[in-house]
Amino acid sequence: MTPQRERAPAIYRVSQWIARTGWRALAGLEVRGLANVPSTGPFLLIANHESNLDPILIQAVCPRPVHAMAKSSQFLVPLVGQLMKRILAFPVRRYQVDPYAVRLVLRRLRAGKGVAVYIEGERSWDGRLQAARPGTVRLALKAGVPVVPCGIEGSYEAWPRWASRPQLLPICITFGAPIHFPQFDRRADREAALADATTRIMDELRNLSTGSNLGA
Repeated sequence: MTPQRERAPAIYRVSQWIARTGWRALAGLEVRGLANVPSTGPFLLIANHESNLDPILIQAVCPRPVHAMAKSSQFLVPLVGQLMKRILAFPVRRYQVDPYAVRLVLRRLRAGKGVAVYIEGERSWDGRLQAARPGTVRLALKAGVPVVPCGIEGSYEAWPRWASRPQLLPICITFGAPIHFPQFDRRADREAALADATTRIMDELRNLSTGSNLGA
């Protein structure tokens, strides 16, 4: 039986349209590599993280609904937490192992959904790609689904983490070709593959997000 594509909630689709058309009209938004996002089936979208704009705009342009991992403190804010859930986000506790979040990601992948994870774990302090959180790579190796690297460029300049509001500056989002890792069920096998997998993912993100894409 052919897998059915997930249909996102109406509020998700409306939010996508507002963010996508608004930023494109007011500041400039270039999107590349949409064909690299699998049309059906599970995938992990792994992106760099420059700004609060990243999850908004990446989800706005991705051709498939994306269930995004977000810091748990956001879900404690009245109204914001409910909105986050309705736009398919789910909480993760930062700076620690969160078994519940890992199980949730794996369940959604088994259901054929796309899941977004920001591999640095937090927004960049200087606009450069930060070190990878190994838990994200371990998750990719355990899941064994296509990993779509996604580089966003220009969002740091538009809204660095210390600024109170964004500036209207152009942003480029590039979806790279999927990376296929074997599924490693044994922890020892995941640990043996960890370093090479991390290098491969981070090299792709560096190529997609630095220097050559914006305005090219």
